[in-house]
Amino acid sequence: MPENRSPLFLTTITTECSPEIGYSRVLICMMARKESPGWRTWERIVKEYETTGELLADLGSDQTSLHNPFGGGYYPVDLSYEEAQEVMAREPERFKKCVQESLRRQVDAINKLAGVGMFFWDYGNAFLKEASNAGADVHKPNAPPGVFKYPSYVQDIMGDVFSMGFGPFRWICTSGLKEDLDTTDQLALTVLQDIAGKGAPDSIQQQYHDNTRWLREADQHKLVVGSQARILYSNEVGRVAMALAFNKAIQEGRIKAPVVLSRDHHDVSGTDSPFRETSNIEDGSKFCADMAIQNVIGDSFRGATWVSIHNGGGVGWGEVINGGFGLVLDGTQDAARKASQMLSWDVLNGISRRSWAGHPLAKGVLREAVEANPKLQVTIPHEVDDVIVGEAL
Repeated sequence: MPENRSPLFLTTITTECSPEIGYSRVLICMMARKESPGWRTWERIVKEYETTGELLADLGSDQTSLHNPFGGGYYPVDLSYEEAQEVMAREPERFKKCVQESLRRQVDAINKLAGVGMFFWDYGNAFLKEASNAGADVHKPNAPPGVFKYPSYVQDIMGDVFSMGFGPFRWICTSGLKEDLDTTDQLALTVLQDIAGKGAPDSIQQQYHDNTRWLREADQHKLVVGSQARILYSNEVGRVAMALAFNKAIQEGRIKAPVVLSRDHHDVSGTDSPFRETSNIEDGSKFCADMAIQNVIGDSFRGATWVSIHNGGGVGWGEVINGGFGLVLDGTQDAARKASQMLSWDVLNGISRRSWAGHPLAKGVLREAVEANPKLQVTIPHEVDDVIVGEAL
């Protein structure tokens, strides 16, 4: 990388949708090169609109690393890259003020563009949170603190995916052999096709379709770097079925060594992150760390090989609690038992939380899980008419 460039950049994408829809121009501001800071680009688009009446961006977002705002995740507008590095090291309070001033300028430009039709969303790396801390105009009018006028992609998209029980499930072949990964890919493909073919609800058929396509095409895209590992979005039913298939293959010698199961913290249950993963839990409990703690304690009781609690994933220290696990499949009946019990809990405790918060998709998934497993006892929430509650109070 040239010395005069900052390590992050600006991306502009233009895509053709259809003759009826026309073109959609997307501005994704991740960071900036030294000579063209991203916030100046936002301001340049504002100037273009004010000068010509043409709105150059229909969709806008920001992916700057604002979970680390004052340590290099965001570079302020009035300093060159070299100056910023110097000020960051020698004058941290000045650097913080410069960052916050830049955030206010950036949000001001974004607000102007949003006011004339651009749709803006937060990627989820604490842009709105840090802009709020800087005093920028990002709060939703007449809403509680921490509620912003722009959505995050997690809130608008991933919140529904998580509430359907789908999240990033991964496995690692400890043999290091490509043929073992190929075997797990084929087993996972067969399992997921079987589940979809037996009548998975229409609401999740697309998820299964996406997963099977991913598995069919993963090898040709040469995605493996280092460990022979795979990741895909799966729900509780799919995770348990894949784990049992892997374990049986290890027992039969078709997979040469144990397989380790895990997942990302960016998942259904393992994280309490009010500005990202749990931002669509709107009953007030998203600011509690209950789910992540209960998740790892429950995983440990049900057979996880190891569990972890950590902080800061993606949105900054003090803003999130993450719970994780590892489960080793070694081909034994004990491993199969642990996988069935632990993986079900690992997903369904998050589904329960989301259901209790009133999310309709989570309620449906929870009802299906209770019907499928007579041993599963979970309180099903009931809707209350706000008018009746108001009258009673």
